[in-house]
Amino acid sequence: MLIAGNWKMFKTATESREFCRELRESLDDVDGVDIAVCPPYTGLAAAVETLSGTEIAVAAQNVHWEPEGPYTGEISAPLLVELGVYGAIVGHSERRQYFGETDETVGRRAAAALEAGLWVIACVGESEEERERGETEDVLRRQLVALGSHDDLVIAYEPVWAIGTGKTATPEVAQEAHAFIKAILDVPVLYGGSVKPDNAAELLAQSDVDGALVGGASLEVDSFVAICRAGASL
Repeated sequence: MLIAGNWKMFKTATESREFCRELRESLDDVDGVDIAVCPPYTGLAAAVETLSGTEIAVAAQNVHWEPEGPYTGEISAPLLVELGVYGAIVGHSERRQYFGETDETVGRRAAAALEAGLWVIACVGESEEERERGETEDVLRRQLVALGSHDDLVIAYEPVWAIGTGKTATPEVAQEAHAFIKAILDVPVLYGGSVKPDNAAELLAQSDVDGALVGGASLEVDSFVAICRAGASL
């Protein structure tokens, strides 16, 4: 069971340090669940330093496929590794929607990160229009084909219609999508899409749901801890 908090473009380095200090204190007695936080780039060093000596991992929100080069605004896997970062998210729906990310570039980012020794959370999911047209499985299959199976690869199923909308897939819908994903790639699958303390336990209890990629609810210590405790209790 993995619970990862994606902070998106929130929290300064100072705020990241304070959050991580509170988090390590609040989760000191929690066992049986892997936990990660994914701060913005400016908060990575603070998070790594503050969480040093704990089992809470720090991951970046994106990573480039080249180890170095003229790619202004990007970050490479070797730079993250040197900083003490353990993993990276690739292919989040917001990267696909706003920054032109494609299945091909997601696959290249994932491959480079894995080769460098990072673990990867690769995001897949369909839009509301695609679901209404009955294209969910076709979309997922296309996105998954760009990713090869790897021991350090985790998939996050995030139905785009449930990202930042307050809508959440029912546990049955999540379970169906996760089972389909696992039939294609034999890797752990997280659910991402408006996960909150009041729905986490029911979602995480599904047989093919191996954890959660948490957005807004990961920005407050109490709500993120509640979700982590829900995962640890299963």
